[in-house]
Amino acid sequence: MDISSLLGGGSKALIGLDISSSAVKLVELSEASSKQYRLERYAIEPLPRDAVTDGNISSLEAVADAIRRAWKRLGSGTRQVALALPAPSVITKKIFLPAGLREVEMEVQVESEANQYIPFAIDEVNLDFQVLGYAPGSEEEVEVLIAASRKEKVEDRVAAAEAAGLKALVMDVESFASLAAFNLIQSRLPEAGKGKVIAMVDIGAQMMKVTILRDQNVVYSREQAFGGNLLTQDIARNYGMSFEEAEAAKRSNSLPENFEHDLLRPFMDSVGLEVSRALQFFFTSTQFNQVDHIVLSGGCAVIPGVDQIVSSRTQVTTEVANPFAGMALSQKVRPKSLATDAPALMLACGLALRRFDA
Repeated sequence: MDISSLLGGGSKALIGLDISSSAVKLVELSEASSKQYRLERYAIEPLPRDAVTDGNISSLEAVADAIRRAWKRLGSGTRQVALALPAPSVITKKIFLPAGLREVEMEVQVESEANQYIPFAIDEVNLDFQVLGYAPGSEEEVEVLIAASRKEKVEDRVAAAEAAGLKALVMDVESFASLAAFNLIQSRLPEAGKGKVIAMVDIGAQMMKVTILRDQNVVYSREQAFGGNLLTQDIARNYGMSFEEAEAAKRSNSLPENFEHDLLRPFMDSVGLEVSRALQFFFTSTQFNQVDHIVLSGGCAVIPGVDQIVSSRTQVTTEVANPFAGMALSQKVRPKSLATDAPALMLACGLALRRFDA
Protein backbone atom coordinates (compact mmCIF):
# COMPACT_ATOMS: atom_id res chain seq x y z
CA MET A 1 0.00 0.00 0.00
CA ASP A 2 1.60 3.23 -1.13
CA ILE A 3 0.67 5.54 1.70
CA SER A 4 3.37 7.78 3.07
CA SER A 5 2.14 7.69 6.62
CA LEU A 6 -0.54 7.75 9.29
CA LEU A 7 1.02 10.97 10.56
CA GLY A 8 3.73 12.48 8.42
CA GLY A 9 4.44 13.09 4.77
CA GLY A 10 3.23 15.66 2.32
CA SER A 11 2.98 16.33 -1.37
CA LYS A 12 3.21 19.26 -3.74
CA ALA A 13 -0.16 18.29 -5.24
CA LEU A 14 -2.72 16.98 -2.80
CA ILE A 15 -6.47 17.21 -2.22
CA GLY A 16 -8.00 16.90 1.24
CA LEU A 17 -10.72 14.21 1.16
CA ASP A 18 -13.11 13.99 4.10
CA ILE A 19 -15.49 11.00 4.10
CA SER A 20 -18.09 11.89 6.73
CA SER A 21 -21.34 10.15 7.61
CA SER A 22 -23.42 12.47 5.42
CA ALA A 23 -21.17 13.70 2.58
CA VAL A 24 -17.87 13.54 0.77
CA LYS A 25 -15.91 16.81 0.92
CA LEU A 26 -12.90 17.81 -1.18
CA VAL A 27 -10.63 20.84 -0.66
CA GLU A 28 -7.61 21.90 -2.71
CA LEU A 29 -5.27 24.62 -1.44
CA SER A 30 -2.22 26.30 -2.95
CA GLU A 31 0.28 28.85 -1.67
CA ALA A 32 -0.58 32.41 -2.71
CA SER A 33 2.57 33.73 -1.01
CA SER A 34 5.01 32.61 1.67
CA LYS A 35 2.54 33.74 4.35
CA GLN A 36 -0.83 33.07 2.72
CA TYR A 37 -2.73 30.06 1.42
CA ARG A 38 -5.24 30.19 -1.42
CA LEU A 39 -8.39 28.10 -1.67
CA GLU A 40 -8.33 26.85 -5.24
CA ARG A 41 -11.56 24.84 -5.24
CA TYR A 42 -13.80 22.68 -3.12
CA ALA A 43 -16.75 20.32 -3.59
CA ILE A 44 -19.35 18.68 -1.36
CA GLU A 45 -21.28 15.61 -2.49
CA PRO A 46 -24.04 14.11 -0.27
CA LEU A 47 -23.86 10.43 0.62
CA PRO A 48 -26.81 8.04 0.79
CA ARG A 49 -28.02 7.33 4.29
CA ASP A 50 -26.00 4.60 6.06
CA ALA A 51 -23.26 4.53 3.39
CA VAL A 52 -20.96 5.45 6.29
CA THR A 53 -21.99 4.46 9.82
CA ASP A 54 -20.02 5.07 13.01
CA GLY A 55 -17.04 6.13 10.91
CA ASN A 56 -17.00 2.85 8.97
CA ILE A 57 -17.67 2.58 5.24
CA SER A 58 -20.72 0.32 4.87
CA SER A 59 -21.18 0.75 1.12
CA LEU A 60 -17.91 1.02 -0.75
CA GLU A 61 -19.69 1.49 -4.07
CA ALA A 62 -21.86 4.39 -2.83
CA VAL A 63 -18.89 6.17 -1.27
CA ALA A 64 -16.70 5.67 -4.35
CA ASP A 65 -19.50 7.02 -6.59
CA ALA A 66 -19.84 10.12 -4.41
CA ILE A 67 -16.07 10.69 -4.43
CA ARG A 68 -16.04 10.33 -8.22
CA ARG A 69 -18.86 12.87 -8.64
CA ALA A 70 -17.26 15.31 -6.20
CA TRP A 71 -13.87 15.08 -7.91
CA LYS A 72 -15.45 15.65 -11.33
CA ARG A 73 -17.26 18.73 -10.03
CA LEU A 74 -14.05 19.92 -8.35
CA GLY A 75 -12.43 20.24 -11.77
CA SER A 76 -8.91 19.52 -10.53
CA GLY A 77 -6.14 17.75 -12.38
CA THR A 78 -4.79 16.40 -9.08
CA ARG A 79 -5.65 12.80 -8.26
CA GLN A 80 -3.59 12.44 -5.07
CA VAL A 81 -5.55 12.71 -1.84
CA ALA A 82 -5.02 12.91 1.90
CA LEU A 83 -7.56 10.92 3.93
CA ALA A 84 -8.20 10.53 7.64
CA LEU A 85 -9.39 7.85 10.02
CA PRO A 86 -11.88 8.58 12.82
CA ALA A 87 -10.08 9.04 16.13
CA PRO A 88 -11.77 5.97 17.73
CA SER A 89 -10.23 3.81 14.97
CA VAL A 90 -6.71 4.90 15.90
CA ILE A 91 -4.72 4.12 19.02
CA THR A 92 -2.32 6.93 19.85
CA LYS A 93 0.28 7.03 22.58
CA LYS A 94 3.12 9.38 23.44
CA ILE A 95 6.36 7.74 24.54
CA PHE A 96 9.89 8.91 25.35
CA LEU A 97 12.94 7.48 23.61
CA PRO A 98 16.66 8.29 23.84
CA ALA A 99 17.65 11.19 21.61
CA GLY A 100 20.01 10.48 18.73
CA LEU A 101 18.64 7.08 17.72
CA ARG A 102 18.92 6.23 14.04
CA GLU A 103 15.57 5.74 12.30
CA VAL A 104 15.96 1.96 12.10
CA GLU A 105 16.73 1.80 15.83
CA MET A 106 13.73 4.01 16.56
CA GLU A 107 11.44 1.78 14.49
CA VAL A 108 12.50 -1.25 16.56
CA GLN A 109 11.90 0.62 19.82
CA VAL A 110 8.52 1.93 18.64
CA GLU A 111 7.36 -1.54 17.62
CA SER A 112 8.45 -2.92 20.98
CA GLU A 113 6.59 -0.16 22.86
CA ALA A 114 3.54 -0.46 20.63
CA ASN A 115 3.12 -4.14 21.55
CA GLN A 116 2.28 -3.01 25.09
CA TYR A 117 -0.56 -0.73 24.03
CA ILE A 118 -2.12 -2.37 20.96
CA PRO A 119 -4.63 -5.16 21.64
CA PHE A 120 -4.02 -6.73 18.21
CA ALA A 121 -1.19 -8.65 16.59
CA ILE A 122 1.35 -6.19 15.23
CA ASP A 123 0.97 -7.62 11.70
CA GLU A 124 -2.76 -6.73 11.78
CA VAL A 125 -2.12 -2.99 12.14
CA ASN A 126 -0.68 -0.05 10.26
CA LEU A 127 1.82 1.47 12.67
CA ASP A 128 3.48 4.85 12.39
CA PHE A 129 5.31 7.32 14.59
CA GLN A 130 6.38 10.94 14.60
CA VAL A 131 9.08 12.64 16.68
CA LEU A 132 7.48 15.66 18.35
CA GLY A 133 10.68 17.15 19.76
CA TYR A 134 12.78 16.97 22.89
CA ALA A 135 11.12 15.70 26.06
CA PRO A 136 10.08 18.49 28.45
CA GLY A 137 13.13 19.67 30.39
CA SER A 138 15.51 17.16 28.79
CA GLU A 139 17.67 17.01 25.69
CA GLU A 140 18.59 13.39 26.31
CA GLU A 141 15.15 12.09 25.35
CA VAL A 142 12.66 12.85 22.57
CA GLU A 143 8.88 12.70 22.73
CA VAL A 144 7.45 10.36 20.10
CA LEU A 145 3.81 9.97 19.06
CA ILE A 146 2.81 6.44 18.06
CA ALA A 147 -0.33 5.87 15.96
CA ALA A 148 -1.77 2.48 15.05
CA SER A 149 -4.93 1.33 13.31
CA ARG A 150 -6.35 -1.98 12.14
CA LYS A 151 -5.31 -2.52 8.52
CA GLU A 152 -8.88 -3.01 7.29
CA LYS A 153 -9.83 0.47 8.57
CA VAL A 154 -7.08 2.00 6.45
CA GLU A 155 -7.73 -0.28 3.46
CA ASP A 156 -11.47 0.60 3.31
CA ARG A 157 -10.76 4.30 2.83
CA VAL A 158 -7.93 3.64 0.38
CA ALA A 159 -10.18 1.31 -1.63
CA ALA A 160 -12.96 3.93 -1.83
CA ALA A 161 -10.52 6.55 -3.14
CA GLU A 162 -8.95 4.13 -5.62
CA ALA A 163 -12.35 2.95 -6.88
CA ALA A 164 -13.04 6.61 -7.71
CA GLY A 165 -9.78 6.84 -9.67
CA LEU A 166 -7.81 8.68 -7.00
CA LYS A 167 -4.59 7.79 -5.19
CA ALA A 168 -4.37 7.82 -1.39
CA LEU A 169 -1.05 9.37 -0.51
CA VAL A 170 -1.49 10.34 3.15
CA MET A 171 -3.55 8.78 5.95
CA ASP A 172 -4.11 11.13 8.87
CA VAL A 173 -6.24 11.03 12.02
CA GLU A 174 -9.42 13.14 11.88
CA SER A 175 -8.75 14.88 15.20
CA PHE A 176 -5.20 15.86 14.15
CA ALA A 177 -6.32 17.16 10.76
CA SER A 178 -9.15 19.21 12.30
CA LEU A 179 -6.67 20.77 14.73
CA ALA A 180 -4.47 21.83 11.79
CA ALA A 181 -7.43 23.76 10.37
CA PHE A 182 -8.35 25.07 13.82
CA ASN A 183 -4.86 26.59 14.15
CA LEU A 184 -5.76 28.92 11.26
CA ILE A 185 -8.79 30.11 13.24
CA GLN A 186 -6.98 30.40 16.56
CA SER A 187 -4.33 32.64 15.02
CA ARG A 188 -7.07 35.23 14.41
CA LEU A 189 -8.43 35.20 17.97
CA PRO A 190 -7.42 37.99 20.41
CA GLU A 191 -3.77 37.42 21.39
CA ALA A 192 -3.97 34.29 19.18
CA GLY A 193 -5.82 32.57 22.02
CA LYS A 194 -2.71 32.34 24.21
CA GLY A 195 -3.49 31.06 27.69
CA LYS A 196 -7.18 30.74 26.81
CA VAL A 197 -9.36 27.66 27.14
CA ILE A 198 -11.06 27.12 23.77
CA ALA A 199 -13.79 24.61 22.99
CA MET A 200 -13.93 23.30 19.44
CA VAL A 201 -17.42 21.83 18.97
CA ASP A 202 -18.05 19.89 15.77
CA ILE A 203 -21.71 18.98 15.21
CA GLY A 204 -22.17 16.70 12.23
CA ALA A 205 -25.02 14.51 11.04
CA GLN A 206 -24.65 11.82 13.72
CA MET A 207 -22.11 12.95 16.30
CA MET A 208 -21.11 15.97 18.34
CA LYS A 209 -17.38 16.05 19.03
CA VAL A 210 -16.06 18.39 21.72
CA THR A 211 -12.34 19.12 21.89
CA ILE A 212 -11.05 21.53 24.54
CA LEU A 213 -7.67 23.13 23.99
CA ARG A 214 -5.32 25.33 25.96
CA ASP A 215 -2.24 26.68 24.21
CA GLN A 216 -2.76 24.13 21.40
CA ASN A 217 -2.74 21.20 23.82
CA VAL A 218 -5.84 19.01 23.96
CA VAL A 219 -6.94 18.91 27.60
CA TYR A 220 -10.27 17.14 27.06
CA SER A 221 -12.25 15.43 24.32
CA ARG A 222 -15.64 13.75 24.19
CA GLU A 223 -18.07 12.43 21.59
CA GLN A 224 -21.80 12.02 21.97
CA ALA A 225 -24.64 10.89 19.72
CA PHE A 226 -26.28 14.15 18.66
CA GLY A 227 -26.43 15.73 15.23
CA GLY A 228 -28.33 17.07 12.26
CA ASN A 229 -29.98 13.73 11.50
CA LEU A 230 -32.30 14.39 14.46
CA LEU A 231 -33.63 17.47 12.67
CA THR A 232 -33.97 15.52 9.41
CA GLN A 233 -35.97 12.83 11.24
CA ASP A 234 -38.27 15.50 12.72
CA ILE A 235 -38.83 16.96 9.23
CA ALA A 236 -39.62 13.51 7.79
CA ARG A 237 -42.05 12.75 10.63
CA ASN A 238 -43.83 16.13 10.55
CA TYR A 239 -44.19 16.50 6.79
CA GLY A 240 -44.70 12.87 5.80
CA MET A 241 -41.42 12.60 3.88
CA SER A 242 -38.81 9.89 3.55
CA PHE A 243 -35.52 10.59 5.29
CA GLU A 244 -33.88 11.28 1.90
CA GLU A 245 -36.66 13.70 0.87
CA ALA A 246 -36.40 15.48 4.22
CA GLU A 247 -32.62 15.82 3.90
CA ALA A 248 -32.94 17.22 0.37
CA ALA A 249 -35.62 19.71 1.47
CA LYS A 250 -33.46 20.77 4.43
CA ARG A 251 -30.46 21.38 2.18
CA SER A 252 -32.47 23.34 -0.41
CA ASN A 253 -34.41 25.45 2.13
CA SER A 254 -37.69 24.37 0.52
CA LEU A 255 -39.67 23.61 3.67
CA PRO A 256 -43.06 25.05 4.75
CA GLU A 257 -43.21 28.44 6.48
CA ASN A 258 -43.87 26.91 9.89
CA PHE A 259 -40.64 24.87 9.74
CA GLU A 260 -38.53 27.50 11.44
CA HIS A 261 -40.90 28.02 14.37
CA ASP A 262 -42.02 24.42 14.84
CA LEU A 263 -38.83 22.44 14.16
CA LEU A 264 -35.72 24.51 13.49
CA ARG A 265 -35.89 26.75 16.55
CA PRO A 266 -36.43 23.83 18.99
CA PHE A 267 -33.53 21.98 17.36
CA MET A 268 -31.27 25.04 17.75
CA ASP A 269 -32.28 25.22 21.41
CA SER A 270 -31.27 21.55 21.70
CA VAL A 271 -27.88 22.40 20.19
CA GLY A 272 -27.39 25.09 22.83
CA LEU A 273 -28.42 22.68 25.60
CA GLU A 274 -26.13 19.87 24.37
CA VAL A 275 -23.11 22.20 24.13
CA SER A 276 -23.85 23.53 27.62
CA ARG A 277 -24.09 19.98 28.99
CA ALA A 278 -20.84 19.03 27.28
CA LEU A 279 -19.07 21.94 28.99
CA GLN A 280 -20.51 20.88 32.36
CA PHE A 281 -19.06 17.38 31.80
CA PHE A 282 -15.73 19.06 31.09
CA PHE A 283 -15.85 21.13 34.29
CA THR A 284 -16.82 18.20 36.50
CA SER A 285 -14.15 15.85 35.11
CA THR A 286 -11.16 18.25 35.01
CA GLN A 287 -9.62 20.97 37.14
CA PHE A 288 -10.94 23.65 34.75
CA ASN A 289 -13.95 25.77 35.66
CA GLN A 290 -14.33 28.03 32.64
CA VAL A 291 -14.13 28.17 28.85
CA ASP A 292 -13.09 31.43 27.19
CA HIS A 293 -14.21 30.80 23.62
CA ILE A 294 -16.35 28.34 21.64
CA VAL A 295 -15.78 27.60 17.93
CA LEU A 296 -18.62 25.76 16.18
CA SER A 297 -17.97 23.58 13.13
CA GLY A 298 -19.72 20.81 11.22
CA GLY A 299 -22.90 20.88 9.17
CA CYS A 300 -25.10 22.13 12.04
CA ALA A 301 -22.89 25.20 12.54
CA VAL A 302 -24.22 26.65 9.26
CA ILE A 303 -27.71 27.20 10.72
CA PRO A 304 -28.12 30.99 10.90
CA GLY A 305 -28.15 32.20 14.49
CA VAL A 306 -27.05 28.95 16.12
CA ASP A 307 -23.88 30.66 17.41
CA GLN A 308 -25.97 33.27 19.26
CA ILE A 309 -28.10 30.56 20.86
CA VAL A 310 -25.02 28.62 22.01
CA SER A 311 -23.46 31.82 23.35
CA SER A 312 -26.65 32.75 25.21
CA ARG A 313 -27.00 29.29 26.73
CA THR A 314 -23.35 28.93 27.78
CA GLN A 315 -22.50 32.60 28.42
CA VAL A 316 -19.33 32.04 26.38
CA THR A 317 -18.26 34.02 23.29
CA THR A 318 -19.10 31.77 20.32
CA GLU A 319 -18.17 31.95 16.65
CA VAL A 320 -18.74 29.81 13.58
CA ALA A 321 -15.59 28.21 12.18
CA ASN A 322 -14.19 29.50 8.90
CA PRO A 323 -10.63 28.25 8.32
CA PHE A 324 -10.57 30.08 4.97
CA ALA A 325 -11.18 33.56 6.40
CA GLY A 326 -7.56 34.66 6.02
CA MET A 327 -7.01 32.97 2.66
CA ALA A 328 -7.01 34.25 -0.89
CA LEU A 329 -9.79 32.74 -3.02
CA SER A 330 -9.49 31.62 -6.61
CA GLN A 331 -12.06 32.74 -9.16
CA LYS A 332 -13.57 29.24 -9.04
CA VAL A 333 -14.75 29.80 -5.44
CA ARG A 334 -17.98 31.69 -4.79
CA PRO A 335 -17.57 33.63 -1.52
CA LYS A 336 -21.28 33.47 -0.63
CA SER A 337 -21.39 29.67 -1.02
CA LEU A 338 -18.13 29.31 0.88
CA ALA A 339 -19.47 31.34 3.81
CA THR A 340 -22.24 28.74 4.15
CA ASP A 341 -20.08 25.67 3.55
CA ALA A 342 -16.91 26.60 5.47
CA PRO A 343 -17.90 25.19 8.91
CA ALA A 344 -18.40 21.74 7.34
CA LEU A 345 -15.02 21.85 5.58
CA MET A 346 -12.73 21.95 8.64
CA LEU A 347 -11.47 18.39 8.30
CA ALA A 348 -11.07 18.55 4.50
CA CYS A 349 -9.16 21.84 4.93
CA GLY A 350 -6.87 20.31 7.55
CA LEU A 351 -6.14 17.40 5.22
CA ALA A 352 -5.49 19.76 2.29
CA LEU A 353 -2.88 21.53 4.46
CA ARG A 354 -0.84 18.32 4.43
CA ARG A 355 0.57 19.27 1.01
CA PHE A 356 2.64 21.93 2.80
CA ASP A 357 4.26 19.51 5.28
CA ALA A 358 8.01 19.47 5.13
